[in-house]
Amino acid sequence: MTETKITMLTIKEAAALVDGLTEYRVRQLCKSGELPTVKAGKKYLINKDILLRFLSGAE
Repeated sequence: MTETKITMLTIKEAAALVDGLTEYRVRQLCKSGELPTVKAGKKYLINKDILLRFLSGAE
């Protein structure tokens, strides 16, 4: 059985991953529900693979 590693990013990490993407814009996408997230307390956690698919227009 193969394990798939899931990488979750904070808003700050997601913004740093993509040039031109600000923390403010990532937060807007999270709050509006456009970008699927998991909320851990007050923090939004974003799946890295889903973020990259979302930004490429696949989602």
